[in-house]
Amino acid sequence: MASVERTAYPRFKRTISSRELHEAFTPGPSEVAWARGKARPAEHVLALVVLLKSFQKLGYFPDLAEVPEPVVEHVRGLLGMGEEVEPVHDSARTLRHHRTVVRERLGVVCDKERAREVASKALYEAVQTKDNPADLINVALEKLVKERLELPGYTTLDEMCASIRTEVNEEFFARIVARIDEAGREQLLGLLRVPVGGRSRFDELKRPAKAPSVAHLREHLAHLAKLELLGLTARWLEGVPPGKVEHFAGQAKVLDAAEVSKIGVVKRLALLACLLHMAKVRARDELVTMMCKRMASVTKKAKEDLEKIHAQHRAQSERLIAVLGEVLEAAKEAVGFDGDSVTLPFAPRKRNGVHAKCGKAVLEKLEAAGGLAKLSEEHELVSAHHGDNYFPLMWRHFKSHRKVLLDLTGALTVVATSTDSTVLEAVEFCQAMRNRTGAWVPMTYTVTKDDGTKVTKTVSAEFASQMWQRILFDKTRPGRISRRHFESCTLFYLVQELRSGDVAVVGSESYANLYDELLPWEECEPLMAEYCEQAGLPASASEFTAALKQKLTAVAAKVDAGYPDNADLTIDQASGKMVLTPRKGKDRRRSAQDLEAEILRRLPEWSLLDVLARTAYWIQWWRHFGPASGSDPKIRNKLARYCWTVFTYGTNAGPAQVARHMRNQMSVHEISLAGNQHITAEKLNAASADVIDMFIQLDLAHVWGDVGKAGIDGSQVDTWENNLLAESHIRYGGYGGLCLRHVSDTYIALFSHFVPCGMWEAVYLFEGLLRNQSEVTVDIVHGDTQAQNLPVFGLAHMLGVELLPRIRNWKDLTFYRVSPTVKYRHIDPLFGDPEKDVINWQLIENHWPDLMRVVLSIREGRLSSSALLRRLGNESRRNRIYQAYRELGRVIRTIVLLRFLSEPELRESIQSMTNKVEAFHKFSNWLMFASDVIQDNDPVHQEKIIKFNELLANCLIFHTAVDITKVVNDLIDEGWEVDPVDLATISPYITCKTRRFGTWHLDTEPPDGQAVGQLRLAA
Repeated sequence: MASVERTAYPRFKRTISSRELHEAFTPGPSEVAWARGKARPAEHVLALVVLLKSFQKLGYFPDLAEVPEPVVEHVRGLLGMGEEVEPVHDSARTLRHHRTVVRERLGVVCDKERAREVASKALYEAVQTKDNPADLINVALEKLVKERLELPGYTTLDEMCASIRTEVNEEFFARIVARIDEAGREQLLGLLRVPVGGRSRFDELKRPAKAPSVAHLREHLAHLAKLELLGLTARWLEGVPPGKVEHFAGQAKVLDAAEVSKIGVVKRLALLACLLHMAKVRARDELVTMMCKRMASVTKKAKEDLEKIHAQHRAQSERLIAVLGEVLEAAKEAVGFDGDSVTLPFAPRKRNGVHAKCGKAVLEKLEAAGGLAKLSEEHELVSAHHGDNYFPLMWRHFKSHRKVLLDLTGALTVVATSTDSTVLEAVEFCQAMRNRTGAWVPMTYTVTKDDGTKVTKTVSAEFASQMWQRILFDKTRPGRISRRHFESCTLFYLVQELRSGDVAVVGSESYANLYDELLPWEECEPLMAEYCEQAGLPASASEFTAALKQKLTAVAAKVDAGYPDNADLTIDQASGKMVLTPRKGKDRRRSAQDLEAEILRRLPEWSLLDVLARTAYWIQWWRHFGPASGSDPKIRNKLARYCWTVFTYGTNAGPAQVARHMRNQMSVHEISLAGNQHITAEKLNAASADVIDMFIQLDLAHVWGDVGKAGIDGSQVDTWENNLLAESHIRYGGYGGLCLRHVSDTYIALFSHFVPCGMWEAVYLFEGLLRNQSEVTVDIVHGDTQAQNLPVFGLAHMLGVELLPRIRNWKDLTFYRVSPTVKYRHIDPLFGDPEKDVINWQLIENHWPDLMRVVLSIREGRLSSSALLRRLGNESRRNRIYQAYRELGRVIRTIVLLRFLSEPELRESIQSMTNKVEAFHKFSNWLMFASDVIQDNDPVHQEKIIKFNELLANCLIFHTAVDITKVVNDLIDEGWEVDPVDLATISPYITCKTRRFGTWHLDTEPPDGQAVGQLRLAA
């Protein structure tokens, strides 16, 4: 079912780095003494230590013949034995004795029946929500390790997994099919029929939405209506976990109609039902997204119209002002204005004469300017669009979308996530009045309930702003409302509430009710203590708030006290003007430049295909790829096929173009089949994680990070890996940057993409961190300027991660005070208004359960990034989750800003990370040489292309690091004095030694050597 390479079942790696030998296979003094006490002959002592270290690494006893020779040599050398000593056992009795004493020392039990029982129970529980065999086996392995049981053989676990998975899935299939009537079955099977000269309706289930034009909106709305007619999938799939539904749908999605037709009838119907259900969910998401985009376009065009009107009316405004000036001058002369006051005769007759004279003069001026009628018309035209009120102009752009948008709101089931449902009642009113043609309609309307009774309601516009209400109502038309403007107003606010999550769409995923996706508080409470300990957070609301308050107070006091010594920051106490002087970057030493030139001269040239093949052999990153069912791929030469696929999509060349240059080595169908059916974004993430984990084992990676530590002087050079950050997540919708990772006290490089787009970036980034499959842990995340979103800072803190974005506009950001009474001697001008820019500590403490529910739901996989994005990316007065995370973010961002102004090292680190991100942008673009435009409109395919490019970049950087290591070792052998400080300045983003063009040929012969990445630097 699943090969061992695709699971976490422990085994010896094909290549073992020197760092791994040191960390995993080095016996301690107590272990050596224990082994010498349990065995006497040198061969037995060596065998016992090898078994001990192997069991610690694997969890089971391998045959001594299977232990890699580098491991045996490493242990033999540490024991001080000669090369003639081999790890052997004289008899089976000695072997059994050695295994027994190892188990006793490690506290592990060898109980095969108990192991089968534990594994079986774990598999039954996991298969209810998971489906991939490799994932299921990994769950069983984790449970066995926790129970301190010796791992059974892999074939035992594989057979158990296959049996239990088949049994449970067949139960799900039978349950689903039993709920489908004969008509529904006929409709589902009819999807697979291919008409003559056409395509099956099965393909329609998989099509993505097009650009959000009016025509495409109508088309996609009709598509959803057709899907709804195919069956009540929500009823069919009731009780089936969402994860299983998605996996079953995924299996069907990667197949064509002919391939699905070959599956057994029961399974075929169940897979089609799941695919149909997910197609409906996706169509609803896409329709709402298209509506949001159309309303955004309508709003944008109205704003542009307002700007044009302002420009056009500027001359008219100036003319009206000039007329007013002439009128005033005439009035001055008529009333005898002396510059300070008006002198009027006291006699009523004379006074009336002055008034008459003044009125005559004013009328003459008005008549000369065009007359009252024309001036009044110009005044109404100019004053109609006074200020920034563009709302009256929305209707002209909205009317062409009116019918399809009202159809859309009628086709979707929309519910409020709070007690305020005024916007939904407005939508109901618009539906009731959609066939009316009058400009002004009564505010009362009648709706028919499900039971046939009619109810009269009165619509309210209290959700609309004052600017909207000015155009919605007319004092001369009491009880009536402007139908046209109210429709555009209602859709305007509906989109806002959909984005913020105050309104949810039933049967949607991206626009589902966030509160339904959150873990119930009863399930969160048992997880609290463990999570808070892992994330370094206090485990109660009061302690959490007190710790934040104390930290902000301490940091502000420290910065205030250190201001006189801060030569970079200047604050004018009188004017409040602030200046932060940048520091000059450090120059590279001449010796570093010479070393880099020599390394570049000696580096060998490789083609991209050579790089992929060699890294695939060393790391076996391709092991994660395979059919959606989880079975092993049934293709010839899997390594070659997957290398070609990564090259094809990573360079964005496409299967057709690559096949033309391959000398008939592989067909277009073979490449596209692997890319479409065997590889997903999640599998590409896992492959990249393998490359990352292997990279951190290289000595060179640690040299890049260890400058300035352990006695190495790094003060005179800005090292390539200085103060590196942590990140592992999907790069969504664009080109990304180098992401680096901080591991315990060592700085390590990681290659991953992200698009620097603020809120979107951060939410997907954090979800990726929690789902990170690499062995590297995360402490620090760097982002672009847009990552300064307040809720993002709060979310990062709750995840136990320090967010350090690039801070360009720090003068425009608000520093929040601990309390209104707190004043600072030197840095007080940095902080906002003492009356309003103060942290609301009570809000944070009251909503601490909401803060915890969100992060625990993310960790448990219950909350999607899209749903979280809408809640944290759009402000709402009813969104208590947004309010809580925003208030927490004010605390954390203020602390970061204070550190940024007072710590030059932090500013240099952030700038260094920004430079590395931009360098990786250029590097990844260079690899996508076929085209930098993704032609497919499907976001799933777009994400995969970006992930392919990321994996290709990871492999090339890792391979370059291995080549640099070999060159440096050769230089040392020749007598070069290689300074680690100089070596740390050399970037692996080297392109001049990589061939991208020419005839493409893949050599899958194993590369020479077994161990890679060991440097021979002087201590």
